[in-house]
Amino acid sequence: MTDSYTPSGKHLIAGEWVEGASTFRSAPASGPAHDYAAGTRSDIDRAVKAAEEAFWSYGYSTRAQRAAFLNAVADEIEARGARITDIGHRESGLPMARLEGERGRTTGQLRLFANHILKGDYLDRRHDEALPDRKPAPRPDLRLIQRPIGPVGVFGASNFPLAFSTAGGDTASALAAGCPVVVKGHPGHPGTGEIVAEAILAAIEKSGVHPGVFSLVQSDTREAGEALVQHPLVKAIGFTGSLAGGRALFDLANKRPEPIPFFGELGSVNPMFLLPEAVAARGEAIAGGWAGSLTMGAGQFCTNPGIAIINGGAEADAFQTVATKALGEVAAQTMLTEGIAGAFRDGQARIATVDGVAELVAAGSDGRNAAPYLYTVSGEAFLANPGLAHEVFGPLGILVRVKGEDEMLSVAHALEGQLTCTLHMDDGDTALAAKLMPVLERKAGRILANGFPTGVEVADAMMHGGPYPASTNVSTTSVGTLAIRRFLRPVSYQNMPEALLPADLA
Repeated sequence: MTDSYTPSGKHLIAGEWVEGASTFRSAPASGPAHDYAAGTRSDIDRAVKAAEEAFWSYGYSTRAQRAAFLNAVADEIEARGARITDIGHRESGLPMARLEGERGRTTGQLRLFANHILKGDYLDRRHDEALPDRKPAPRPDLRLIQRPIGPVGVFGASNFPLAFSTAGGDTASALAAGCPVVVKGHPGHPGTGEIVAEAILAAIEKSGVHPGVFSLVQSDTREAGEALVQHPLVKAIGFTGSLAGGRALFDLANKRPEPIPFFGELGSVNPMFLLPEAVAARGEAIAGGWAGSLTMGAGQFCTNPGIAIINGGAEADAFQTVATKALGEVAAQTMLTEGIAGAFRDGQARIATVDGVAELVAAGSDGRNAAPYLYTVSGEAFLANPGLAHEVFGPLGILVRVKGEDEMLSVAHALEGQLTCTLHMDDGDTALAAKLMPVLERKAGRILANGFPTGVEVADAMMHGGPYPASTNVSTTSVGTLAIRRFLRPVSYQNMPEALLPADLA
C-alpha cells in the first residue's frame, strides 16, 4: 500500500460517502490542493437524524460492545498510519515525527476510554435501599447511574489534526459514553479528517454498530457549524478553537429553545511565575526551557506559556538575556493555516504598539511562516493594559518584570481564567508559592511546579480546562478519562422493577 493518500473530497454521512452541491479547495502547506464538499444545513440535518436513529441502539449497547468498537477504530487508524502521516504533514506543515506521536496519542485515547468504560467506575452507581419501616415516612428504593445524553456535535481543531479532531478526545469520550457523534471537519486539514473517517467507517462495518453512530461533514464556512449547534436533536457540543469563534457558537447554544452544554476550549496564555530562589539557582535553564516550550510547534499549542512573571533586578536581566538569545536562534516555522499566520501577525502588531512594551526579539514573519517574538513590560504597565494578557496564538512571549511579591500577587489576581499556571520554585520560595496557590487555583485547571505546560498527559487525573475564557465549563476536561462526564447525565430510578433497570444497574 502506498504511503500517499488521495482524498475523495466527500462527506461521510451514516455510512455513505456523499458529494456536495458546492465545494471548497484546500490550502495545504505543500503538495497538491484538493476540492472538498462544502457542508450545508441539509447535510448536517441528515447526519444528526442518523445519529439520533443510531442512539436507540448504540446508546443502549453494552460497555463491552462499545469498548470493542473503540479498539477497532484504533486498529483501523493504525492500519492507515503512514498515509495519515503523509497527508497530515502535507496539509498542516507539522513535522512527520510530531504527527506520528499525535497519531499514537489518538489511538491511545481510544484504547484508554475502552478500558475505562469496562471498569465501570464512571457510571457512579449509587443505591439507597428501601426503608419501609422508617418513621415518620418510609424511604423508597433509589438507584442512580450515569446515562448517555444523545447525539453530540464535535468541531475539529486546527492545531491537532488527529488528537483533537475527527477521532480525537471529544469523539472518543462521547462514543465511550454511548453518544453518536457528528464531526464538523476543520478546513485546514480536510484530507486528514477524511482518512480518519474512513478508518472509523471500517470499524463500524467490522463491529456491526449502526452507521449513524459517526458522520463527518466537511465545511469552510459558518453554515455547517451553526447548523450543528442549533440542531434540536444535538444534545452537547465539543469545541476547540478561537475565543471569538467559540464564544459565538457558545451564545448560539444558549439561545436555542432547548439550551445545551457547549464544552469549548477557547484561549489561554498559561502564565509562569518565576520565583526568586529558583531564578537565582537555575534561571538560565528555565529561560532556555521557556524558549523551547514557547516555540514548540510554532507556538500553536493551547498550553503555550505566553507570559512569564519575574521579579526585576540583576537576575531578571540575566534571565532576559538568555531567553532573548535562545529565541533569536529559532528559525521560522510553518503555521497550520494562512489564516492562523495572519492572526498571529495581527496579534503581534497589537502587542508591539502597547505603551510600555519593549521589543527584545523580532525575527519577522511572512506568508505562512512565523518566527519568535519576545517583549518585556513592567508589572505596572501590564496591569494597566489588560489586552497584554489576551492570547496570541503562535511563538510570542511576554516577560513581565514586577517589583516584589505584592506586585506579583497583583498580576496573579488580574489574570483571566487559564488552562494552566506554572510555578518555578525552590524550597526557599515555598512561602511565596503558598501565597500564590489560592489565587492560581481559582485561575487555572492545572497548576504545575518546575515544568512547562506544553505536554498534556492523557490520564485519569488530568484536567484540561479552566475558568472562562480558557473554557466554557469550569468543571470539565477535554483530556483524560474525566472527559466522559461531559456526555453523561445522572438518572435516578425509584422502586423500579429490576427487569426495567439498565443492565449496568440490574
